[in-house]
Amino acid sequence: MSDTSVTALPAGTTGGPAPGALSVLADLEAISREAARRFVAQAAAVNPFTVALAGGSTPRRLYEMLAQQPLSDQVPWSRVHVFWGDERCVPPDHADSNYRMAREALLDRVPIPPGNVHRIRGEIDPQQAAADYAAELASVLGPDGRLDLALLGMGDDGHTASLFPGSTALAERERNVVAVHVDKLQSWRVTLTLPTLNAARQVLFLVSGAGKAQALTRVQAGERLPAGLVRPTDGHLIWLVDQQAMRRPS
Repeated sequence: MSDTSVTALPAGTTGGPAPGALSVLADLEAISREAARRFVAQAAAVNPFTVALAGGSTPRRLYEMLAQQPLSDQVPWSRVHVFWGDERCVPPDHADSNYRMAREALLDRVPIPPGNVHRIRGEIDPQQAAADYAAELASVLGPDGRLDLALLGMGDDGHTASLFPGSTALAERERNVVAVHVDKLQSWRVTLTLPTLNAARQVLFLVSGAGKAQALTRVQAGERLPAGLVRPTDGHLIWLVDQQAMRRPS
């Protein structure tokens, strides 16, 4: 399958997430290549470069690409600071850990200084982990508190990071990190909040698979699902979506 890319619907255009731009690509491989290209370009242009990584299965291929030549040699890893959009409240070596996935696919394979990797401590009390992470974000991001890039996925229910439909975390306007209990999963998470995500200079959604089609349709229609509430106030919003996710439910 070729990388047929249908470009960008500008903010407010009927038929796409608004505001933002939508690119439809062939498949997850093509999404990952485009995301990697954007990551490399932004990392080379900004010093230091701060990025929040996404969890789940979709971004793994992106991370693997960034860990391989020639892309790995094009990123100035010494000035890259890595954060996470969210974390499950599990130890860092747990199979469900977002940190572990990114470490295995990317971080252990590139020369990034250990002090530039800022993980959420999912193994401690969730409220304390959130407070600690808020302090770490503030110490690295400085007065403006802005990430250069936030990588995000979307669940089949429209959640992003650990901001789920109906969650009280969606109403947070002051704190940049909160602990949330996800009732349907019976588990605690720590997540960046909408104010933090919407302050990013660039937000890049990676959406792949037919299972995401219904949620994507709802977001495109303007329904206030969590993913649709990510609208950077002074930054760029880009959706990289594959053809399966664009298929409309029959």
